[in-house]
Amino acid sequence: MEIPKRISQAVLNSLSAGVVPRIGLEYIAVGRRREIETVLGDLESIAQGASAFRFIIGRYGSGKSFFLQAMRNYAMDRDYVCADADLSPDKRFSGSSGAGRATYRELMQRLSTKLRPDGGALEGLLQKWINSIQSGIIAAGCGPDDPELGSRVEWKILETAGEMEEFAHGFDFAAAVRAYYRGFALGDDGKKHSALRWLRGEYATRSEAKRDLSVGEIVNDNNWYDHLKLFAFFCSKIGYRGLLVFIDEGVNLFKITNRISRENNYEKLLSIFNDIMQGKASKIGFYLGGTPQFLEDQRRGLASYPALKSRLEESRFVRSGHVDSGSPIIRLSRLGNEEIYILLERLSEIHAIHYGYQQWLGEEELRAFLDLALSGPGADEFITPREISRDFLSLLNILKDEDGVDYYQLIRREDRRVHAADPEELYANFEL
Repeated sequence: MEIPKRISQAVLNSLSAGVVPRIGLEYIAVGRRREIETVLGDLESIAQGASAFRFIIGRYGSGKSFFLQAMRNYAMDRDYVCADADLSPDKRFSGSSGAGRATYRELMQRLSTKLRPDGGALEGLLQKWINSIQSGIIAAGCGPDDPELGSRVEWKILETAGEMEEFAHGFDFAAAVRAYYRGFALGDDGKKHSALRWLRGEYATRSEAKRDLSVGEIVNDNNWYDHLKLFAFFCSKIGYRGLLVFIDEGVNLFKITNRISRENNYEKLLSIFNDIMQGKASKIGFYLGGTPQFLEDQRRGLASYPALKSRLEESRFVRSGHVDSGSPIIRLSRLGNEEIYILLERLSEIHAIHYGYQQWLGEEELRAFLDLALSGPGADEFITPREISRDFLSLLNILKDEDGVDYYQLIRREDRRVHAADPEELYANFEL
């Protein structure tokens, strides 16, 4: 394996802290073949003008966030524009204090492409589009010093922007795009900044936006999804295959204590779901991660909202253990033991490469650790990749830092603790 130091550091730091790395996922991705194939099928449909909505459901630590980030990376490599955000108490689908707009702002701030995978890709995306138009016109025979070059580029910009005007809020979207181009062409940084602010949903009042850009509307809690649809169409017009939206921590909607506020969020989620599933949207994929409780709880989860419950209820065949790839729900089951073993193998190799020592853990040692990880009560069903990765990296760090530590003695000591019958036995096994 060859892995840059920057990426190996990010992978090891993230997994040790129990969070998903933003980069380097391809070095540690294992399993999930069926789920990945389902999403890749979505991508091909989206490229042809369709849309997709999936709920990614799994327990805490089961790999939801990892799966969403891995799909984001797959999509960027295939020329999709990706936006991702985590829901929180101040970022929701709807809210009286701008919580929906806050979600939109985070999505646009973390907008990513293959060339800008870490977010902040909006301006680069616009500049790449303008430069590609200019290069195309020059390639068609218009010289770079031709006085008509600027007007021909502007005509192409206006042509694309004009196609946006037939959509809801499209006139204002087109005005912002035109304003950015004129700022770009004239070297007017203030005009470019105002256009970017509008596209990112950063204007708080219509009067301020009208003063700067002569637009009548701004992104707000009610229309933010319409603007995502507009942006998806725009992405497809400027050379990308579509827009993918990845939203994690859906459980934060379940945690809303006020029933009316919670149901307002579910109503907004329902309208997005219906719009996409009925084919009213194009070139957009929407992926929402959450826990089984978020999906199934009859009192506060999605199942508490009758319209969503009826749409998300799984068929009798799925309930009997089969998998329906056409369902809007993708459930992430526990990784198989052999898949976890491969994960340990890769983490061991990355750790050795990063710290510059000869990897010596072989099959026997890795299986001994895996036996330990799966030896606790209920671990075979409930142990998660997050817990296993964190514990294994901690073990590797101890072996690296402490001379003379015996691997099997350390493993056996921990094994005794797992199987301790009572607190007195735990105390007896604890060595100062």
